[in-house]
Amino acid sequence: MTAGSRGDVAPYTGLGHGLSRAGHEVTLVTHARFEPLVTGYGVRFHPLPVDPLAELESSRGRGLHRSTTGVGKLVRVVALARALAGQMTDDLVAAARSSDLLLLSGSVGPLGHTIAEGLSLPYLDVPLQPLAPTREFGPPMLGVRSLGTVGNRIAGHGVSVAVEQVFAGALPAVRERLGLPRTSAVAAWRARERQGRPVLHGFSPLVVPRPDDWRPGLSVTGYWWPYDADTQLPPPLRDFLDAGPPPVYVGLGSATVPDPDRLSIVIVRALRRAGLRGVIQRGWAGLDASGDDMLTIDDVPHSVLFPRTAAVVHHAGAGTTAAGLRAGVPAVPVPIQFDEGFWSARLVALGVAPRALPLRRLSTDTLATALMRATRDPAFGRRAATLGARIRGEDGVAPVLAAVNGLGV
Repeated sequence: MTAGSRGDVAPYTGLGHGLSRAGHEVTLVTHARFEPLVTGYGVRFHPLPVDPLAELESSRGRGLHRSTTGVGKLVRVVALARALAGQMTDDLVAAARSSDLLLLSGSVGPLGHTIAEGLSLPYLDVPLQPLAPTREFGPPMLGVRSLGTVGNRIAGHGVSVAVEQVFAGALPAVRERLGLPRTSAVAAWRARERQGRPVLHGFSPLVVPRPDDWRPGLSVTGYWWPYDADTQLPPPLRDFLDAGPPPVYVGLGSATVPDPDRLSIVIVRALRRAGLRGVIQRGWAGLDASGDDMLTIDDVPHSVLFPRTAAVVHHAGAGTTAAGLRAGVPAVPVPIQFDEGFWSARLVALGVAPRALPLRRLSTDTLATALMRATRDPAFGRRAATLGARIRGEDGVAPVLAAVNGLGV
């Protein structure tokens, strides 16, 4: 069960496929617009209402662009999510009633925990980000630098409480419907924390090592790769790649931006100033470019495209960050909101990106300079290739499969 953008869904297609190949019956429960991600490869689909793209393009969603700080954006997204959480309840409960075990992303955790409790179902938390508080770094969802060992933990607990509040309005009705006693969202969270249940995180320990102060039961499995049934590139893209040196990929995934036309111009000018060809993914941002040295594309599997690029410029969402690392190519992260600042900082710390360029600071000069460093300094390519080879050797599905089998499901 997951909700959010494509990056909140795609990794679970690969996890679901791996569990299906091991003999389990798997249903992906998420927004209806993502059904094509699982169609035809043995994983069932249960649609949820709410179209995340439509919500981001609504007046409430556009309000996110007016927040310049991580805290401000978190406040706005909590308000947006609270307004939508109740709309998904009926379908989450219906899907759970025909299940033996729930695997819960961080985006639906509190609601999924309550449903599991009410239906007496086992569950496993399988987040894509390090959500548990730690002294070692600030909460990824705030996208801030370290607040110090004490500040990091305090902020981490604060974000955990904020996530619980997303569902505070929907939980009382769910608890009553399932015959559970009344309790507050925060009290329910504290009760779960005391249980010390296992949580399996879907990212590589080579990218974010398991914090030393995490409690037992919190593990880092390795990445879950999106299942790409179609590994063929569209002919126009294949022809473009074959017609010249490796281009730079530019895409902002499921992020939306206030002025896509202006941003597209900045990107094209920066690529040309750096002497690089570009493959521009339109995405939810609506980017567009034209010319003999530029090609605009729609969705293409990152696993097929990225290894053929000179570098990747992206919003540093968890999934796209992982795809770039897996491909072993340098990156120029352009974080926009939430955990993207966290993943951007990791790319720079790992030596596979020269710097992060937050969207509000992006210009032709800054992007061109970063691109020239990423593509002309061979150290970035060497570090990226070495790390990519190690990440490709990990099996993130195996620990989840072992945990599922350990529950007797």
